[in-house]
Amino acid sequence: MEIPARFIAEHLTQKLGQPCIVEPRPGAGGALGIQYVVQQNDPHTMLFTTSAVAVLPAMMKAPGFDPLTDLTPISLVTDAPMVLLVKADSPLRSLAELLAQAKAQPGRFSYGSSGAGSTTHLAGALLGVRAGVELLHIPYRGAAQAVNALYAGDTDLMVTGTGEATPHIREGRLRALAVTSAQRTPVLPDIPAAAELVPGYAITIWYGMFGPRSMDPGIVQRIAAEIAPMRHGSTLAARASAAAQDVLLDGPAPLAERLAREVPLWKDVARQAGIQAE
Repeated sequence: MEIPARFIAEHLTQKLGQPCIVEPRPGAGGALGIQYVVQQNDPHTMLFTTSAVAVLPAMMKAPGFDPLTDLTPISLVTDAPMVLLVKADSPLRSLAELLAQAKAQPGRFSYGSSGAGSTTHLAGALLGVRAGVELLHIPYRGAAQAVNALYAGDTDLMVTGTGEATPHIREGRLRALAVTSAQRTPVLPDIPAAAELVPGYAITIWYGMFGPRSMDPGIVQRIAAEIAPMRHGSTLAARASAAAQDVLLDGPAPLAERLAREVPLWKDVARQAGIQAE
């Protein structure tokens, strides 16, 4: 799916009567874009980012920002579970089998991710922490490389987004053992949620909008109110549905709650999993 920021920007340009421009600032897993908005401290400069904003403080010794104090939540935008995958011919037929064998053979099973410190990396780390098993993490440069490694037999499993995973599952080339949301997803209704077997396990990939610390509450409420109708009947909603994502646009409070919960969660998971901040 195209970056949802472009759909939001087009909508706000029409509603506010002034240009809303998307300016990509990639780098350092998203940290550079976040740092830029924090340093601007300009109420007209907003941040559109992924759940990496909650992960980076656990992965970086000096991220250059504190998401809990340097940013003003505006709204969650989209949210999507991930899928735990193995090859179609893997002897592992269920998450229960994987966990039983992983407990019997610590470090025997490897999982690929789209990179160290990525959400797909932490999805595996969280599974290990919550289930009490040791899984070997192998980072790759992007989800495509991780999928290829799984096909080649270089890894035993991987976790990736539903949009990336679903075509491989429907083609019968990969098998889904579980989804990472707290409940099953309508996109893959026959696939159990990992939480059914591993209590407390839940991780999703989300996009969110933030303002800088100085953003006026009135501006926050205005922007949240303007984008809320995009939940239904918009291009954003259609594209999100096709990519197995839920559109939220539910205002600042749910995003603030999500951030307050996830920032300490990932610091704790990193500590328990022995992940060293860089």
